Amino acid sequence: MTEKIPDSIQIEILDVRQTSVRVGLALAIIAVLVFGWFAVRWQLGNMLADLTAPNDPNAKNIAALAVGFAPNDPTTRWLAAASRKNIFTTEAIEATAKSFETVVQKSPNDYRWWVELGRAREQAESIEAAEKAFLRAVELAPNYTYPHWQTGNFYLRQNRSDEAFAELKKTAEFASIYRAQVFSIVWDYYDKDTARLEQIAGDAPPVRASLALFYASKQRAEDSLRIWNTLPAEDRQANTAIAKVIAQAFYQKKFFRQSLEFVRELGIAPDLRGETVQNASFEKPIGEAENNYFDWTVIPLEKMEVKLDPTQKHEGSRSLRVAFSGCTEPQLYHVYQLVTVEPSAKYRLTFWMKTDNLKSGGTPALEIYNANEDKTILTSEPFPTGTNDWQPVKLEFAAPENAEAVSLRLARAFCGTQCPIFGTVWLDEFKFEKIN
Repeated sequence: MTEKIPDSIQIEILDVRQTSVRVGLALAIIAVLVFGWFAVRWQLGNMLADLTAPNDPNAKNIAALAVGFAPNDPTTRWLAAASRKNIFTTEAIEATAKSFETVVQKSPNDYRWWVELGRAREQAESIEAAEKAFLRAVELAPNYTYPHWQTGNFYLRQNRSDEAFAELKKTAEFASIYRAQVFSIVWDYYDKDTARLEQIAGDAPPVRASLALFYASKQRAEDSLRIWNTLPAEDRQANTAIAKVIAQAFYQKKFFRQSLEFVRELGIAPDLRGETVQNASFEKPIGEAENNYFDWTVIPLEKMEVKLDPTQKHEGSRSLRVAFSGCTEPQLYHVYQLVTVEPSAKYRLTFWMKTDNLKSGGTPALEIYNANEDKTILTSEPFPTGTNDWQPVKLEFAAPENAEAVSLRLARAFCGTQCPIFGTVWLDEFKFEKIN
């Protein structure tokens, strides 16, 4: 069935045999071809400019080709100007500045070209004109980092520090990637003046968190902790990744007391306290060394098994069981915990110990050593051989003047490099206290 075309629809048929129709069609085809040609030329020029770095050995020739394809594209003009930036003759420097002026004329509302113009004018020693270009970039993109960063550095090169750091402060506020660089500039410029640095950093919580990290990188532990403690609780919680980095940095640099504060901030051990043995009666799990700063740490060792034992305890519900089956490690040191201390203060450590069928020419002992210089402070008597019920061990010592932490670690009496040990030791109920 053929559908009838409504009378209201008019169909007009062009007679291509007429000269006027032929000319019209030809002009239309030519217009399409011309438009397509210029569009393709523009795209080719823009693509060449986008894919070519200014320091490419062939950048100058590629730039000329790109400009030929797309003379009104600011990107091609930028490549032409940027490819001459490393030529330092007076004529070349002035020509580069002029070229960037052309770029700005082609795209007057793109802050990137104004920054490039400012740098070119500065290189040409047209300082006043350079400043105008930088400020125009800031005006066009007031909430973007890059123009503030470039303008701040421009003012710094002109020894206009107040204006420089006003711009650099905004840089630090807007983007974390620039904060450490801004802090370093201020730190060096004002000769490690913390008051001036903190004034420029401002009070924005993300910036303050980054400043705490910066102080940690400079081994300014007290300053890092002081800045961190100015953050509201919700901002400390939001920046736990920074706290973790700071904790690890301080731990590795042996600023143990400050490291402990940041570990507590991580939420892994919210009840962590200094001058205290953590998990003193082994009621909680124990872990391996990774991310385990101030709790019992176990490093696996062949022929020595360490685990919690609910069948034997002096108090609570379990103890730590260390079973030996021919281990010949001469020092052990594979079970330990760091405890922060006050330098020169006196302490007493007590714990309970039990053995079963313990045999060796060098039985285990508990050693206290200065974690800041890996030097032994005091070692208990070797644990008795054979089978012995629970008995207390008491050690008293003075923390060295340079000590921020001591390590309590399982050691053994030396009996040679091939001296095996057999049997089992249980440890429980550690108590660490300051004494007069």
